[in-house]
Amino acid sequence: MRRKTRIPPSPLPQRHGVDPVRVRLPATGTWGTVREHLVERLSGAGAGVVEGMFHAGRIVGADGRPVAPDAPFEPGMFVWFHRDLPDEVPVPFPLEVVHRDEHIVVADKPHFLATTPRGGHVAETALARLRRELDLPALSAAHRLDRLTAGLVLFTVRPEERGAYQTLFRDRRVRKEYEAVAPFDAGLALPRTVRSRIVKERGVLTAREVPGEANAVSRVELVEHRDRPGGQGVPGGLARYRLSPATGQTHQLRVHMTALGVPILGDPLYPEVTAPAPAGDFRRPLQLLARSLEFTDPVTGEEHRFRSGRTLAAWASYDRWAAESYDGPSDGQ
Repeated sequence: MRRKTRIPPSPLPQRHGVDPVRVRLPATGTWGTVREHLVERLSGAGAGVVEGMFHAGRIVGADGRPVAPDAPFEPGMFVWFHRDLPDEVPVPFPLEVVHRDEHIVVADKPHFLATTPRGGHVAETALARLRRELDLPALSAAHRLDRLTAGLVLFTVRPEERGAYQTLFRDRRVRKEYEAVAPFDAGLALPRTVRSRIVKERGVLTAREVPGEANAVSRVELVEHRDRPGGQGVPGGLARYRLSPATGQTHQLRVHMTALGVPILGDPLYPEVTAPAPAGDFRRPLQLLARSLEFTDPVTGEEHRFRSGRTLAAWASYDRWAAESYDGPSDGQ
């Protein structure tokens, strides 16, 4: 049996709630030094960036000491460093904690806030914010919501318990309910269960349905509708939908609602990809909300049921949501 490699603890503390980057050198290679390998491996960082980090002593080994630029390449060696944080516009909406105990934190995430650090969203993420605000450096996400989707996210307090909570989502033992605002179609027969095969390719913004065995299942129900929403652009009126995904494919609910002919309001990808919004533009958020989470706690055995307190802005006031100018955050998103 192949022995699992023990990962040493990080010698660097978090910075702004963000973990340092850990890199393990490959088992084989022709590089003469650690520097040569990292320059090649991190080529996307830009010319001279890695060289500068070595000379500034920002790349360290397991003992916390800077790795010398001429340190020989050692197969399997671990090194750590802090990435340069991107310039991020703060998301001007509150991140509410709806539950906290010694095992989990459940947060009510606003639109536009990423769940975990990724790409250009690093310190301005739900995870980094909570680590700072709650003083819980070991906090981890048990699952993720899209950056544009608001609602409930489950985080784990103890690293040794994270796997138990992640398994709940993997084994589909979490009952999730979403709410969406989209056009009303009187000819669409609801409720119904949508089944299809969805694929999401790396580097492609959108997911798509393809022929084959279904890997995405969503229950779609009509909650209520309005014949005239009080705004332009939705001639058939608006509707509020209850969406219950039985699976968790990327963009699953957005793809399924588009396939039904009622794409979710504010979606920049479906049915058509629109130009990226400039940084700091928080107008017309995607009208999708992770409304509730229900599960049996795998550690305590307690039955949990959490509900978001957010209101989707297009339902509360379509005209305000659709307005061309942005006049600051409101309680409804």
